[in-house]
Amino acid sequence: MNFKKIFIYALFILAIVPNILFSQTQFEFLPDGLNFLPLRANSQEAKLGVLYYPENANLKVDIGNTMDLLSFQFPESKSKLNFGIEFMAYASVIGYEQLRLQIDAVDGFFGGNATFSKPINDNLLSFRLRFIHNSAHLVDGNYWVHPYPRGWTKPGGPIPFTRDFAELIAANTINLENYNLRYYGGGAFSLRIRPDNLKRFSATAGFEINNDKIIGKLFNKPVNVFLVHNISYAGLPDYSFTNQSQLGIKFGKWESKGILFYFSFYSGNNMFGEYFDERINKVGFGFAVDFP
Repeated sequence: MNFKKIFIYALFILAIVPNILFSQTQFEFLPDGLNFLPLRANSQEAKLGVLYYPENANLKVDIGNTMDLLSFQFPESKSKLNFGIEFMAYASVIGYEQLRLQIDAVDGFFGGNATFSKPINDNLLSFRLRFIHNSAHLVDGNYWVHPYPRGWTKPGGPIPFTRDFAELIAANTINLENYNLRYYGGGAFSLRIRPDNLKRFSATAGFEINNDKIIGKLFNKPVNVFLVHNISYAGLPDYSFTNQSQLGIKFGKWESKGILFYFSFYSGNNMFGEYFDERINKVGFGFAVDFP
């Protein structure tokens, strides 16, 4: 086959295949909502809120959001493929001297994701593949609370902590009478790690269940009672389990914007990368705002 024929066939494929694909696809730029809601009990998700720990009056402050940019909808299969971005960070607040928040440590995350969803009978099967850069840092509060001469409160000072990881999560959402249940599981592989004693593979699983009939409505908006739990298995540096549970209420639709108040229990490796090898148990009370 000569080059001329190859060129003609290539032009034919380039002209016909996209037409076939897009004739069966509906495209939307900046779609409303999210194709895959962030995992409520997973620390490494985009959130906006504050978690208060009464034991020592410390705070965990979450700032971030995830947004779907492109959506491809396939009417015949009722499936949807979205592409989005994620930017978030959470900070450890250890004091309020002179009304100044003393930030001890910060973990930052940014990256992108591809999400796919497809209804199957009364279920909604969904997948999320995301690529995230995570880095951890000590901040001014860890330095300035130390008496003169100034130095880092954390023994040894800051460590270079980085994880660039790819993560795939599969989830299934079902309706059980008045309850909405999503259960999920998946794993991640870190392409780049610092320090080098971190393990590259990790896994996570969990469930989220909510009911908007127990309390009813407030100002004509549903009030959801929810229970969520996330368990992760990671090598930090030795493989171990970390559990986090939340019980609370959300004012507003579960998949839409709303205000949340909840009780939290956390047990496992410290969620802040600068203290990754510490094992902790924390009970807290949280407030968050959803705006997917």
